Amino acid sequence: MAAAVLLAALSAALAGLFASAGKMKIVEEPNTFGLNNPFLPQTNRLQPKISPSALSGPAHLFRLAGKCFSFVESTYKYEFCPFHNVTQHEQTFRWNAYSGILGIWHEWEIDNNTFVGMWMREGDSCETKSRQTKVHLICGKSNKLAYVSEPSTCVYSLTFETPLVCHPHSLLVYPTLTEALQRKWDEAEQLLYDELITDQGYKKILKEIFEEAGLLKATEENEIEKQSKKITLEFETVEKCSKEYKQLSEEIKKLRVLLGQHGIAYKGNLAGNSSVEYVRHQLATAVASVLNGSKDDEHLHGDTGIWNYTL
Repeated sequence: MAAAVLLAALSAALAGLFASAGKMKIVEEPNTFGLNNPFLPQTNRLQPKISPSALSGPAHLFRLAGKCFSFVESTYKYEFCPFHNVTQHEQTFRWNAYSGILGIWHEWEIDNNTFVGMWMREGDSCETKSRQTKVHLICGKSNKLAYVSEPSTCVYSLTFETPLVCHPHSLLVYPTLTEALQRKWDEAEQLLYDELITDQGYKKILKEIFEEAGLLKATEENEIEKQSKKITLEFETVEKCSKEYKQLSEEIKKLRVLLGQHGIAYKGNLAGNSSVEYVRHQLATAVASVLNGSKDDEHLHGDTGIWNYTL
């Protein structure tokens, strides 16, 4: 009898306990343990905005594609995957530990006919802009990520050491171009030497060459300008047309004289190939062929000054 009373009292107590437990709010820890869950593939944790650009630049660096190199700084682990992306991972046990993309392979930075850095752009959002990273390539005994910094908000700087860039010509731009683009570069140099174009015009031609080679990404403004060039030139008045024709005729005369000074015969007629562009092309091509006719004269071109293209 006493046992029955005790059992009934215990049942009542348990019923009350379960009733009160029903009023408690139970918070379950996310099963992903934030973005730093080691059991989740990295591809599932990171969501890139765009796809990486195509391989470009020195061919001997292409062997780095598909590989990743890490560097630990304080509680953060940085990973650099050449021609792919740069990522950052917080090495803590916080459920919402940060893991994100600091940039996706975009384009090269070129300075004085030399590749000086790889730009990783369109990373994770950072206030009103996207994170981006510049990777500096320097000579080293082995492939490794050596240094990471953040010189300005959401703009990162990585230093990557590799024996692949130790040769003095390993990062020159000219040898990576196709023969057609090399000829275009040679012609631009000749025009600059003959003072037929300005330094600004020369740099603009080089930028177009680099964009055509896929080394730089054309900006939206450049695309609009290229499209506008395809539109037939129209003059508002006959007076403006006559003035432009006179200026072009004078320039053609100067170019013909210059051809004669180089001992180059000019063939053409006013109704045919007498445009300024054609005469310039003839001059540059002919002189370049004379300069490059001997193997003893072959050299690496492009060192005509300092310029910097990053966009």
